[in-house]
Amino acid sequence: FQISLHTVTVVKLELTARQLYHRYRVQANLKVKDMPFLMGQNLYLGAEELGPNDTIESAIKHGTLSIGFIGLAEALFALLGEHHAQSENAQRVGLEIVAHMAEKVDDFAESYDLNYTLLATPAEGLAGRFLKIDRKEYGKIAGVTDKDFYTNSFHVPVNYEISLFDKITKEGPYHKYCNAGHISYVELASPPINNLEALEAILRHMKDSDIGYAGINFPIDFCMACHYQGVVGEEGCPQCGSTAIRRVRRITGYFSTTDRFNDAKLAELNARVYHMKPEQ
Repeated sequence: FQISLHTVTVVKLELTARQLYHRYRVQANLKVKDMPFLMGQNLYLGAEELGPNDTIESAIKHGTLSIGFIGLAEALFALLGEHHAQSENAQRVGLEIVAHMAEKVDDFAESYDLNYTLLATPAEGLAGRFLKIDRKEYGKIAGVTDKDFYTNSFHVPVNYEISLFDKITKEGPYHKYCNAGHISYVELASPPINNLEALEAILRHMKDSDIGYAGINFPIDFCMACHYQGVVGEEGCPQCGSTAIRRVRRITGYFSTTDRFNDAKLAELNARVYHMKPEQ
């Protein structure tokens, strides 16, 4: 089973690497005159000496070719019956999987002589699309395809009850393998403006857990009628009673109003639980 799983993983990674290289070759054959602003204005490293009829390969070779992954939690649940926040064994297997992917991507960088990198991605569109494809083929599997989205990258499932410090500890070791990008975040019930000591404690624990990029999420609500700002429940603005509320949340690494989320990410948002301190 382990050999079969290893072989499937390698084949998928190699297929993805070839697809990225094919895309790179197509783009590399474009000429400077095809991209007059980006290349003609020397905005890319390596474009300084290029003329209008030169290809842009010497410039775009400095970019990255990233291979992303989502759903580590669901993969572990399918393999072991538990995800990485539920046991040390699942955490060990999860780290082995991601470390293996990182090693293969480093090999691609050497063999292609290009900047192949591993991306811990939220895959805004694919998180829902991939799940629908898998559910159609394999049916509804508890802990895997029984919701409307796959969990971001190596994250602990958003509906799993866990303290913020434990979540940080679990996710921190994965960051070093994802050199194309990574984020971990914790969910607070309200802005921590009156508890800066707690905010500092969270940030220090993130640093100590080797997290490279982190977010501390909390509700940001605006009343469109009276301009009240704070946490607004479904009953409406506590100041004027209006239900015209603009809600801003972090979908992945950035903030957006909830009306701009796709169905999968809106389902993820609604499934999130707050990460409380251990004593809470």
